[in-house]
Amino acid sequence: MTINVKRRQLLTLAAGGAALSGVAKISGFHFLSSALAASESSPAVPRRGGSLVISWGGLEPQALYVPGGGGSAPFQTSTKILERLLKLDDKLAFQPVLAESVTPSADFKSYVVILRKNVSWHDGKPFTADDVVFNAIEHWKAISAGIALKALEKAEAIDTHTVKLTFSLPVPEFFLKSTLAGQYQLVLPKHLYQGQPILTNPLNNRPVGTGPWKYANWVRGSYVEYQRNDQYWNAGQPYLDKLIVRWWGDATSRTAALETGELQVGYSNPVPARDLDRLVKSGNITLDTRGYENSAWTVTVEFNQRREHVNRREVRQAILHAIDRDFIVNTIYYGRGKPAISPIFSGNPLFFTRDVPTYPFDTDKARQLLDQAGLTEKDGKRFTVNLLAAAWFEENARLGQYLKQALEEVGIAVNLDSVDRATALKRIYSDYNYDIAISNFTAPIEPVPTVTQFFASDGIVKGGAFRNATGYKSEDMDKLVAAITIETDEAKRKTLVHQFARLASTDVPIVPLIEMQSYTLAHNNVRNVTTDANVQGTALNDIWLAG
Repeated sequence: MTINVKRRQLLTLAAGGAALSGVAKISGFHFLSSALAASESSPAVPRRGGSLVISWGGLEPQALYVPGGGGSAPFQTSTKILERLLKLDDKLAFQPVLAESVTPSADFKSYVVILRKNVSWHDGKPFTADDVVFNAIEHWKAISAGIALKALEKAEAIDTHTVKLTFSLPVPEFFLKSTLAGQYQLVLPKHLYQGQPILTNPLNNRPVGTGPWKYANWVRGSYVEYQRNDQYWNAGQPYLDKLIVRWWGDATSRTAALETGELQVGYSNPVPARDLDRLVKSGNITLDTRGYENSAWTVTVEFNQRREHVNRREVRQAILHAIDRDFIVNTIYYGRGKPAISPIFSGNPLFFTRDVPTYPFDTDKARQLLDQAGLTEKDGKRFTVNLLAAAWFEENARLGQYLKQALEEVGIAVNLDSVDRATALKRIYSDYNYDIAISNFTAPIEPVPTVTQFFASDGIVKGGAFRNATGYKSEDMDKLVAAITIETDEAKRKTLVHQFARLASTDVPIVPLIEMQSYTLAHNNVRNVTTDANVQGTALNDIWLAG
């Protein structure tokens, strides 16, 4: 059977029986439906009251807050309650949250953080500099930030609302502010966590924060409910009375819930691309691709360096030549994406470069490289790999089916296993039980530590989700990441990131295959759906319902 026949089979599989023609009618990386554009061009006074049900394109988190990571699900649930010092808005400018300002010294070895006054924790205790000092040392440096705060020597409270951070090495301003605004640097209450294990604290399932929403109830397997924080520091917000994050076990159910109005906002590709045209044409639902500037999604293949054959760079490069990325985009993602070039994505305005090794689809080249590696075919098979697809997105499962056929076309036998979220997290990031894994990550503009931790040796944290699960170690890579972390000259830092991208694209232990186009779907009466550069982590303090 030729690969062309297999592609026709996969076309039917990936499209759910639908024809490919016409599927990209509403595609585009900056699409904003006319209804939403009209609503945003006519500012109105926010209306108070009402309840909102939101969801995302994945399943229920393992905890409402997971220190140091855990993926997009707990990031979404925790950031309604817990806040950060800064945030990056949809114009890519840093905005104050719990910090009013973050100012470097002349040598970039210390920073003064001025905190917002009159902020209280949900239990009524005041938020002070002591909370930030505790988080900087015990939480961020020890758990969540990794190499990003490796040089942090001391955090001290100058007064009740001023903190000084002192570093042993220079720390670039954009880097530090990105870290403080980052996905994992949420501020925990010192009076509830001090002396208790942060990673396993029961409060992670019922967080106490400073945010606009207070924990109310979690019905496992169904939804988590939040109530308005009437003492929120931003007077008058939030506008809604109640917020509910609900999970549906499959994309078909989410699609139906959007159609009926049971679900009002879905973030991060809540339904398959095949359903988008029909939903938008209904006139009740708008689609927006904004709000993902600092959280660009990709689907990856990860090669376990502990396993025979795939621990060889030439074999990994050969496998990449066997993969038709354009076919994946057009068939599995319905044109809503583009082939990835490197771990620094093409939409990154500061650090992207095309000057990296690439692996165009060429099965003859793949076979040639495998032959040169001494892995010749015997009875139609060179070797066997265990391919694990993390099926938290249905596209991942379909991609697994395609990769199985693509690798078998060049003589690599594949045992494919598509598993649910909990099983995938355990097998990839705790047990390292795979040869090749299909997973995902979101990349912010600042590459350290979110992107670099997939390649740096200190990113190897057994049980730490979305880190270096491949076991890849390179002295050159570690030196590059360390240099990026301390370089304060913007031009020189950009050059170092380009070197990182080239080395990562040469050694290819983990490879972004597709830059997925991310989108939000919302009913037309929902306002302020996207005001941050990472909508998954927006606090939703200013969202409201018109009518």
